Amino acid sequence: MVSEAGSTEAMALTEKVQTFINTLLKARNITPNAVQEQMLTSHVRAMAHRSLTGEPLPEVEESLFDEISPDSLAMAKEVVDQFGNLPVEEAWLLSVHFEVAKDNL
Repeated sequence: MVSEAGSTEAMALTEKVQTFINTLLKARNITPNAVQEQMLTSHVRAMAHRSLTGEPLPEVEESLFDEISPDSLAMAKEVVDQFGNLPVEEAWLLSVHFEVAKDNL
């Protein structure tokens, strides 16, 4: 169970990272649709929780992300770096959100 202070910290971290993501997306003219935005926000919220609690991700196979563009992966790594303590697997998962949103163009 996360304390109220932890919950507030997670919300603040989520908002900070979401603002960073919005800047990255805008710079690349990527506009997620409403569903993509909701899924991305939910993922960032979960990342903030893992960052604060140290809860690990389940094992993720890197080869599943072979078709993700280098740009989407680079954006995701920049976002993961904002947390400062999450593994590269988080970037692999996050990159899918960016890759899918690119198809909206």
